[in-house]
Amino acid sequence: MAIPPKSVGAVIPTEDGLASRFWIKFRRESVLSLYSPFVVCLASGSLEIDTFRHCIAQDVHFLKAFAQAYELAEDCADDDDAKLAISKLRKGVLEALKLHNSFVQEWGLDFVKECPVNSATLKYTEFVLATASGKVEGLKAPGKLDTPFEKTKIAAYTLGAMTPCMRLYAFLGKELEAVLDPNEHDHPYKKWIGNYSSEGFQATTLQTEDLLDKLSVSLTGEELNIIEKLYHQAMKLEIEFFYAQTLTQPTVIPLTKEHDPARNRLMIFSDFDLTCTVVDSSAILAEIAIVTAPKSDQNQPEGQITRMSSSELRNTWGELSQQYTEEYEQCIESMLPSDKEEFNYETLHTALEELSDFEKRANSRVIESGVLKGLNFEDIKRAGERLILQDGCTNFLQKIVKDENLNANVHLLSYCWCGDLIRAAFSSARGLDVVNIHANELSFQESVSTGEIIMEVQSPIDKIEAFNKIIQGCSDDKRNLTVYIGDSVGDLLCLLKADIGIVIGSSSSLRTVGDHYGVSFVPLFPGLVKKQKEYGADGSCCIWKGQSGILYTATGWDDIHALFFGH
Repeated sequence: MAIPPKSVGAVIPTEDGLASRFWIKFRRESVLSLYSPFVVCLASGSLEIDTFRHCIAQDVHFLKAFAQAYELAEDCADDDDAKLAISKLRKGVLEALKLHNSFVQEWGLDFVKECPVNSATLKYTEFVLATASGKVEGLKAPGKLDTPFEKTKIAAYTLGAMTPCMRLYAFLGKELEAVLDPNEHDHPYKKWIGNYSSEGFQATTLQTEDLLDKLSVSLTGEELNIIEKLYHQAMKLEIEFFYAQTLTQPTVIPLTKEHDPARNRLMIFSDFDLTCTVVDSSAILAEIAIVTAPKSDQNQPEGQITRMSSSELRNTWGELSQQYTEEYEQCIESMLPSDKEEFNYETLHTALEELSDFEKRANSRVIESGVLKGLNFEDIKRAGERLILQDGCTNFLQKIVKDENLNANVHLLSYCWCGDLIRAAFSSARGLDVVNIHANELSFQESVSTGEIIMEVQSPIDKIEAFNKIIQGCSDDKRNLTVYIGDSVGDLLCLLKADIGIVIGSSSSLRTVGDHYGVSFVPLFPGLVKKQKEYGADGSCCIWKGQSGILYTATGWDDIHALFFGH
């Protein structure tokens, strides 16, 4: 948590640089830090001053450790340019220690002396100093390093342990700067946020990353793996630091913190295709049909369901897909009002009846075409078990269903033609077989599909009716908190009806329809900051309410995990 030193020159790393690759790979850790109660409260300006003071006090311990680590790294570097770059970084930290006095003066006392180093700070500082001293797995003891090149590894490893801290704070600075209200002049932590979002700190971060890249150029694959482990460990220690900050004030997150299963019922609903999955299930069923279909010159056994050849299937699927896409776009265009309207749930519900009729016609064409005839149940099951889910989706759902204290209900509402495919994807192997599946079903005759679809959920209207039916089936002895996660226009009514509607992905048609019918799309983190401001303003409970016309957008399942659980 260093106060930024003066700019030492901006150096932009290449996209394929080591530091950039690691930052992208460990995005999850940066998200969990951003969504920590401490950062959300700080961004909102409602963070209690004693909590902030304690955090700033830990800053001194970080700065001292960083200065010492840079000194050790400089001694190990065998290149004059590298030594000079490390020296500049160290001088920047020493300047930051001097700048710390301005905070002491601003808050009126030397609270550093009153706040001993906490365990999370101690873990990180000891980790950094141990790395800088050469205490790294797979490396000789510092006194036994035979060559300058071997010593140079320590400099690279040290930067690997320190760079994540710099990049994380540069990231947090920019994220928090983006949610500051320009008209809010009395935000108590505006100076802190300005420090980390400043051009000086951003430039220093880039130079640190560039130096890590340069020091790593001559390392072996095994040595680069060591740096990756150090980088990842540093990110995890940063998460520990943020969640170790003691907050006595009420916070909007994590959602599960105040959950009492005796009084509250947590109900999580999600779409399946492209919300949970990377590939649409219809494409998977098409691929199974084409791959397992007989070739045009093959005779089909008597007594079995007659199938199209693989070439006929490929052509028919292509025609169906093209027709669907063209007519879908026309349907969306025709249901848009000439002028954008104020949000009205019932008006939107009526408009989406047109889309529902279209979806039913499209499904009828699929059945009539015969493309789903002859699929073997075992082939579908294997495809489901191998189905790739979105990053973070499995972990989130597993944590939800395994947490007995939550006693949450999880429901999947899907247009998928084959519920068995979803059940296989959420099988016991993934520990998700308790998830309730609401989807269509293929009709089978002796484990071979007949081409018919037993329709249950094929339109936006079907989805909202299923959603309402599930809610109505709950006893009224508990208060429901409903969350819906979806990605398409078909999810819109459910997203808006839920207490919290979360849009994942970037569907342009969803945005278009939503914008025309007065729906507001709010990025999840700024939305939480706004909620925290409201929470802190009147001291009342944070109330999430459906049909408000507000949907929250998430960049991935890690955001949703952080919303529910924190780290």
